Amino acid sequence: MAPNCIPFKICPINALPSMKLSTSSLKMASPFGITNVPKLTMEAVQTITPYKVTDHRRSCRVLATDPIASGIFKRCLHVVLYYRNVNEEDSGWIFAGWAKETLGKAISEQPMLSGRLWRGEDGDGELEIVSNDSGVRLIETQVAVTLSEFLELKEKEEAEAQLVFWNDIDEHNPRFSPLFYVQVTNFQCGGYSIGISCSILLADLLVKEKFLTSWANIHNNILSSNNELQKPIFYLPNLKRNGSSPPSITSSTLRKDCVKTMHFKVTAENANLDGETCKSLALHRVEEIESQLGSKMGSEFYLFVKEKDIIEIEKYPKHKHFKPQLSIKTQVTCAGWDESLGAKEVAFREGNKPINVSYWIGSVLDGLVMAMPPPNQATHGVNILVEIPNENEL
Repeated sequence: MAPNCIPFKICPINALPSMKLSTSSLKMASPFGITNVPKLTMEAVQTITPYKVTDHRRSCRVLATDPIASGIFKRCLHVVLYYRNVNEEDSGWIFAGWAKETLGKAISEQPMLSGRLWRGEDGDGELEIVSNDSGVRLIETQVAVTLSEFLELKEKEEAEAQLVFWNDIDEHNPRFSPLFYVQVTNFQCGGYSIGISCSILLADLLVKEKFLTSWANIHNNILSSNNELQKPIFYLPNLKRNGSSPPSITSSTLRKDCVKTMHFKVTAENANLDGETCKSLALHRVEEIESQLGSKMGSEFYLFVKEKDIIEIEKYPKHKHFKPQLSIKTQVTCAGWDESLGAKEVAFREGNKPINVSYWIGSVLDGLVMAMPPPNQATHGVNILVEIPNENEL
């Protein structure tokens, strides 16, 4: 790719093989029947590829005895950031226009996010994620309410799930399914939301590499170097023909209130924690969290352990977890998404931090325990995330 080229592709809706078509009027299921939520219209679906070709292809092995049952094709991390428009030069349309360039630069630094999950050269081998520069999806939408009206909705927990887009990875032919989506939703007042959906297999990159902060820094640098341009080249309202909109696409993201989550940071004094010790520490947290949240994990759950370039996924019967016997001293502290991702400080336009941020794991119908490397490479320890189904909502 030439150095001055912008990584931008317009994908016709019917060229996206794993997506389903629906109408633009959205309705969502609730425990009490069908609830009408504000009308959301999809305006564009595009693919953003890395700004430069990845020189050294990276890969990450996914070791799962039962990939379908473990839910690796459906589970994803969602983040929604809400922003007010601070001036006439700030809107979701303008942000998305610049994002076509800045997101391409950001994923060049983290090419695994624009990679794909596949089963080796013959299509029937071991699962792995490959940084093949296939790209991420950028979706632009608008909704017929103001930002403040949306945040005050009684059905906000249900409506908010429409501000992110996720389409389950095709379990039979995963190499065509994106692992990362960005949805920009414009509200009537000029405010907007940025919805991030990332496969759970790569969610640790958002934490470990502070991806959102890095992207925001790139975005701000591009804005300052193009301060003479009030609007980006790819400003959708100027590019649409005859005011037409593409048909909406049904996301497989439905509910955001079906799980309860807790995070822990485990640090060890002057010692690295090996894989087996990390598993033991993660499993030990289950009993404590069940007690604190008042929910039960269930008879079986899945444990995801990330070590270097390998993700190991195992099914555990509840009775198998145990308190580890350690010869080293560890310190366990509670953490949260805010501390892990730092999203509340992410300003894509200088001084305009989000007024609200939401996080949740999607498609968790059974329990999930994750053990991930800490963000700070110099830290000896592990980050542990536990998701327990909310019995009152399932």
